[in-house]
Amino acid sequence: MKAVDPKPRPALQLGRSAVLNERLHRVIPGGAHTYAKGDDQFPEDLAPVIARGRGCRVWDVDGNEYIEYGMGLRAVTLGHGFPAIVDAVHARIADGTNFVRPSAFELEVAETFLDLVSTADMVKFTKDGSTANSGALRLARAMTGRERVAICADHPFYSYDDWAMVVTPVRAGIPDVVAESTLTFRYNDLGSVEALLERHPGEIACFFLEPERTQPPKDGFLERLRDLVQAEGALLVFDENVTGFRWDNGGAQAVHGVTPDLSTFGKGMANGFALSALAGRRELMELGGLHHDQDRVFLLSTTHGAEHAGLAAGRATMDVYRSEPVIRTMEAQGERLRAALEAVAAARGVGDAFTVFGRGSCLFYGTNDAAGAPSQAFRTLFLQETMSRGLLAPSFVISYSHGDADVDRTVEIVDEALAVYADALEGGVDRFLDGRPVQSVYRARN
Repeated sequence: MKAVDPKPRPALQLGRSAVLNERLHRVIPGGAHTYAKGDDQFPEDLAPVIARGRGCRVWDVDGNEYIEYGMGLRAVTLGHGFPAIVDAVHARIADGTNFVRPSAFELEVAETFLDLVSTADMVKFTKDGSTANSGALRLARAMTGRERVAICADHPFYSYDDWAMVVTPVRAGIPDVVAESTLTFRYNDLGSVEALLERHPGEIACFFLEPERTQPPKDGFLERLRDLVQAEGALLVFDENVTGFRWDNGGAQAVHGVTPDLSTFGKGMANGFALSALAGRRELMELGGLHHDQDRVFLLSTTHGAEHAGLAAGRATMDVYRSEPVIRTMEAQGERLRAALEAVAAARGVGDAFTVFGRGSCLFYGTNDAAGAPSQAFRTLFLQETMSRGLLAPSFVISYSHGDADVDRTVEIVDEALAVYADALEGGVDRFLDGRPVQSVYRARN
């Protein structure tokens, strides 16, 4: 693609968003209910407050329109306001949403999920992946009688509970003793797993990891990991909150042919509605049930775990996945986007500094400085230039609603942004930034 001179960056007006951001911080710690949505993750004075969305586009309270990627932190796979989901939720909640006993609809949705994720025998619904992962850990500890947990250090987030957060720089409020129970290993590094097992024989209850993130498993890593873990008497847990409903209808475990003992799903399983799941083998899951004579595991007991709005959205989402080529379309559009972005980056001479990586249905980008080091300042510059032109892209995670015209417009905006990026590599990024750089979510101090 031939590089052309970019149009001047528009002055994005966010007056009402600025006022609402101040009010948000007065009543909500961090100004958002998810740290990844905080205004410290966006350029200074460029943190729009969203009013509504449709398909792959959103509008902020100031009336600005954006093509959105990331889609609710990868939760909205079909698109905002997707008619089949909206209609299903509307119809279901007219008959009530929460009762004092299980409903027949809970059974229907559980059976639908287990039909789709056929590697599991039982499922328990909840509202977020953190809770599901903590439930999986509790089951593993109960089954094995062990306390330690091993988590993959290359994957950023398993739970907001202490056992997972203790390995991050954000340690305030977490007792030091928790760190003794949480160990780490590396993805695609079987040696790091073997070293843990040698240092802690018979002590590790389970190994947590995403089956795939930005790099696929190499040299039979997942199969060999499963064999090592099982031989040690520990459990293998796949966190499929991201890969589920993006890699395959049955999750990444279906793609790679490796069945874990327990799996967690969330994000895309209800197109942005609150629904997550813990699923696994019957003998494990039943420890949280009533039909056994072993010690009772208080697994997951959530008032809203099976409320009907989330379940209706989940059931309708799964129906769309079974009847339409959702994942195939996201993969194809994502690969089309990747190729075009790499082409414009090469044309601007920044192909080594601005990189696109990950699976087509779940693309990320990297921003490096002139020395080749990852740079939050250059990430800020990229966000500043793209947002001002109508692109809201903390990642390039795509949805079923991103059509050809959306992808083409995305590439045009990125091309203009990378022209500025190229100038900043030559003349210094500080000359082009309007404010402070964005910051990592995982930092010890503000």
